[in-house]
Amino acid sequence: MIVRHTFSPPNNTRLDHLCGPMDSHLRTIEAALEVSIAHRHEQFKVDGPKPRAQKAVEMLQALYEIAARPVTPDTVQLMLAGDEKMVGNDGDPTLQTRRGDLRARTPNQAAYLDAIQAHDICFGIGPAGTGKTYLAVACAVDALERSAVQRIVLTRPAVEAGERLGFLPGDLNQKIDPYLRPLYDALYDLMGADKVQKAFERNALEVAPLAFMRGRTLNNAFVILDEAQNTTPEQMKMFLTRIGFGAKAVITGDVSQIDLPKSQLSGLIDAERVLKRTKGIAICRFTSADVVRHPLVARIVDAYDTRGRSDLEGSDRVAAFEGAADVARPRAKRKLA
Repeated sequence: MIVRHTFSPPNNTRLDHLCGPMDSHLRTIEAALEVSIAHRHEQFKVDGPKPRAQKAVEMLQALYEIAARPVTPDTVQLMLAGDEKMVGNDGDPTLQTRRGDLRARTPNQAAYLDAIQAHDICFGIGPAGTGKTYLAVACAVDALERSAVQRIVLTRPAVEAGERLGFLPGDLNQKIDPYLRPLYDALYDLMGADKVQKAFERNALEVAPLAFMRGRTLNNAFVILDEAQNTTPEQMKMFLTRIGFGAKAVITGDVSQIDLPKSQLSGLIDAERVLKRTKGIAICRFTSADVVRHPLVARIVDAYDTRGRSDLEGSDRVAAFEGAADVARPRAKRKLA
């Protein structure tokens, strides 16, 4: 089906911003909705199945309305997520950060923010790109700005992602910085480099490997444990028991990207099982539907999940076949005897 749409009155600046450089925004919409978009000046023609073509036209109109200024690729991708994913209601939590447009993009993200505010310990578990760490850091910055806590403590296990990096030169900070870089990036984005530096100078910000947490009691602090899937059960218990009075802790991780030895149980998986019914602890789960990065990230997550399920089913079938063979062998021997 072909759906035609004409923007009236036409505005060349808005049309340029709507289409993007070399019509890149139109190509993104085409790929995501599996439609074809052609245009001549202010007249657009969308060819595809009726529901998708209509959705494409509605999206073009929505983009045109905000195209007084250049439209960024991430804006297009977030809008492609659909109305059901664009939360941002008036009832959503308001966070005091440098990012004035920061808000939940999906229902699960909104529930995650609510859980962080309502519980002293909150787990955020899900695939990459769902905003687990970024939103947790945003909540921590907000709490610091409101003086709800006296400092922010960010930590993660220093585990290499399937590689052996060997000896790293430099002092202690230079050795651990590569592991903690994602946390620094979030801080710089939400606070600004100058404010982050001043917070470090007055000890309102601390970033450290998980191993440095042993023996400490963290009072009046907002503590975030990132990449928690790479903790052992012992490390997870150690971290959770560091929480002191007036403290709040958020634990984030992706159980599909565990870098521990295959024989080692992840502390995040263990904690989810042990603490799922513990009062005062919230466990929030994210899926590929919550991914707010490039649309391909959600498809990649789904593809690996599907492969994982297929491998599991295949191993179950092999185990069942081997079990049946073991049962059949003694019978065959008795028959021969």
